[in-house]
Amino acid sequence: MELQIFQYDTFSRHCRSFLEPAIVHKWRSEQLKNFHRLQPGETIAVAGDMRADSPGHSAKYGSYSVMHLDSNTILDLQLVQRNEVGGSSHMKKEGLKRCLDLLERNGFSVDYIVTDSQPQIQKYLRDRSITQFYDVLHFEKGLSKKLDKLAKKKHCEVLKKWLHSIRNHVYWCATSSTSGQEKVAKWTSLVNHLQNVHVHDNSIFPRCAHPVRISRDPKKLFQPGSIALHKVEKILCNKRVLKGVKKLSHHFQTSSLDAFHSLILRFTPKNVSFPFMGMLCRQYLAVLHYNENANPKQAIASAGQSMYRIELPKSKKEESIAPPIETKPTCNYVKELLSLVFEEVILDPTPFVEELKTIPVPTTLCAGFDRPLKEEAIARHVSRFNRGGRKPTHRPA
Repeated sequence: MELQIFQYDTFSRHCRSFLEPAIVHKWRSEQLKNFHRLQPGETIAVAGDMRADSPGHSAKYGSYSVMHLDSNTILDLQLVQRNEVGGSSHMKKEGLKRCLDLLERNGFSVDYIVTDSQPQIQKYLRDRSITQFYDVLHFEKGLSKKLDKLAKKKHCEVLKKWLHSIRNHVYWCATSSTSGQEKVAKWTSLVNHLQNVHVHDNSIFPRCAHPVRISRDPKKLFQPGSIALHKVEKILCNKRVLKGVKKLSHHFQTSSLDAFHSLILRFTPKNVSFPFMGMLCRQYLAVLHYNENANPKQAIASAGQSMYRIELPKSKKEESIAPPIETKPTCNYVKELLSLVFEEVILDPTPFVEELKTIPVPTTLCAGFDRPLKEEAIARHVSRFNRGGRKPTHRPA
C-alpha cells in the first residue's frame, strides 16, 4: 500500500522519552494515593502471588503482586528477571521480599498474608514472623488431582460419587471455622461421613452439622475396612494435608488476584517478547486498569432487574452457574495519561526521565555469554546433510 510508517527503533525511542516515564510517574502517584487512603501505621491483610511470562521453569520474568484484601486493590507489583536471582525458581521469593519491604518502608504492618503453600515461601514468612494462610482454591485443586487419579483405579470407583462433595467440604471447613483445630476436626470427620457415620470422637466437632437422613443410594457409601476407604483415608488424613487444612484462609481468597493475572494477558501476551522496562510499564497499565475497576457494580436491566448470565465452566463438570453481569469497565486512566504526556512530559521530559532512571534495569540474559565472531561461527557451521564430507544420494523408487 506504500504507506509511510515509523520503524521499531522510532517507537522504542518515543517510549523511552515520553510514554514509559509518564506511565511510571502515573503509577507511583496512584500508589501513593492508595497508601494515604490506608493510613500508614495501620495493620493490613494482603494476598500475594506471582505470575510468570511463560509456563514451567523457563520463565524470563516473574511479576509478584500484592493485593489489599479489604479494598480489593493492588498495592504493589514487582518485576523480577531470572538472572537477578540465579534462576526462575527463586523469582517468587524475591518478588515477595521486595513487596513486603516496600510496605514496611511506607509504615504498614502486615497482619497476615494469603498465598499458596510453596515451602520456600513458608520458610521465608516464618523467618519474618508473618502469619500465613493458604488459598483454598490452590489447595483444593492439588487435592482434587490426587483424588481424581485414585477414582480411576480398580476398587475405588465409588470415590467418583464423592468428588464434588469433597471439594465443597474443603471450602466449608475453611469458611465455617474460626481456628485451625476446628478446621482439622471438621476435615477428619469426612472419613466417618463417607461410611454414613455422623458422630465423631472429637470434642471440637462431635457430630455432623447436617440433619440426619437415610441414604438413598447404599452403594455410594464406603464399606469399613475396604481397600477404597483405606486409600482415601491415606490421602485425606495425610500429615501434609492436615497441616494445609489447618492454615486455610477463612476470610479472604486470592481469586481476585488470579483475575488480575488474567487481565495482564491483555497488556502483555505470552507469545510476545518485551524488554524489561516495556514489560514493567505494561504491567503498571494493567494495575491502573484493575484498580480503577476493582469493585464493579452489577448491571441493571431497563425494567430495573439485576442481570445474570448462564455459563457452563469446564471446571464445574457441565454444571451450570449464573454469575451476575457487571457494568462495563472504565478507562479514565488513559485520558489522564494522555493529558500528562501532551501537557507535561513532552514539554519538559527531563524530570520524568530522571524518575524512570531510578528503577534498576537488570542486564539481558544473553549478556552473560561471550558472543563469538561472525566469521568463526560461519566457519564452524556444518549442514546436517554433509557431515563427514558425504552427500546424500537419492535413489529412484
